[in-house]
Amino acid sequence: MEGTLAFGGTTYLDGFASDPRKLEWMKGFPPSARTQITFEGGRHLAFPEIRWSLSHMRELVPTVNVARSDGDGFTFNEPSAADEAAVAALGFTDLNGRERRFDEALFDTYTDGIMVLHRGRVVFERYFGSLERKIQHACFSVTKSYAGTIATALVHERVLEEGKTISYYVPELRGTGWEDATLRQVLDMETGLDFDEDHVDDQSRGAVYMRSCRTRSRPANYDGPQTSCEFLRTVRKRGEHGKVFSYKSVNTQVVGWVMSRVTGCSFPQLLHDRLWAPLGCEDDGYMVVDPAGMPSVSGGLYASLRDMARFGELIRQEGGWNGRQILPASVIADIRRGGDQAKFSMNGMPGYSYRAKWWVSHNEFDAIEAQGIHGQRIYIAPRAEMVIAQFSSHPMASTVYTDAIIGPQTLELARFLGG
Repeated sequence: MEGTLAFGGTTYLDGFASDPRKLEWMKGFPPSARTQITFEGGRHLAFPEIRWSLSHMRELVPTVNVARSDGDGFTFNEPSAADEAAVAALGFTDLNGRERRFDEALFDTYTDGIMVLHRGRVVFERYFGSLERKIQHACFSVTKSYAGTIATALVHERVLEEGKTISYYVPELRGTGWEDATLRQVLDMETGLDFDEDHVDDQSRGAVYMRSCRTRSRPANYDGPQTSCEFLRTVRKRGEHGKVFSYKSVNTQVVGWVMSRVTGCSFPQLLHDRLWAPLGCEDDGYMVVDPAGMPSVSGGLYASLRDMARFGELIRQEGGWNGRQILPASVIADIRRGGDQAKFSMNGMPGYSYRAKWWVSHNEFDAIEAQGIHGQRIYIAPRAEMVIAQFSSHPMASTVYTDAIIGPQTLELARFLGG
């Protein structure tokens, strides 16, 4: 049917028809029942409402600010018409054999904003739907890569020891699945835990966890954990730690707790002091917080596209930014070398590994990625001198539904820019 796409046996409005400006969400004083989007009842994550809400979450839930910088003298350039036209017209073949153009494919991945840097210069920047340059968008699990980077820096500073157990740092987690898990195992998602990472089943442990973080709405009769820390204390061990990669968001929430306990700073404060301010971020960020004021370190960050691109460029430049070394090059080298590919091999991403909350490709461009549900990502390709920052509001949480397009699209762009 024209104006629709099908995923997982369900038909959805396509990227054009689902444009939130056309659907007039939250218009009027007050908005009508048809156009009103609320957190209660979960309408904010329904489709196509999600295309509006991922750029307006601060209007729906409690958050804590990550203050913008006073500036460091650096401002991204405006992309030239020639650069934008060249990237827009770039052709590629998706994994289903369909010939595509770079810019047209963005609508089939429900892109809200994308910025491409080459050698630190902006060569392509587009915004769609509700997103604008100065508006913050959901990062979801890209948040994890910010956390993993800061944690790796703390390890290199010997503030944290990767061989210490989680219960050494957070005694409240004795008797839980993390009691004998090391910080390294938790950073690399190599824990054996009784927890299922399921974004579809509303009754899963993953759904209960998200309710405790207040990143998912709670039903009227909800009697589960009221805070993220309360939920973490219910997680038990299943299997051995250190044997295989197993992606579980709760691990990153634990890393956030460890960092705050040891440094005496909240994660938003660490984020500001170690990245936001030194990078000269142009806009405030913010994080969703639970009823106890604990931020969702596993997926609660909201940032502007340009500020997320700054973070990606910092990693590409091995911790350097605007003539200053913000992170030691050894921290970035630690992340980029990746994790144990044998432990990762059952994850369905051939050749990849995982290290400190980053997906490490080991491909021709030595690329590493930060990924979040519904299409959030940072792609850093050092050998092509390229960084991509992208926000989306895809109807499906899993990247399985966009990999056939985004994978070849990204590689073709890297070859074009790096050739």
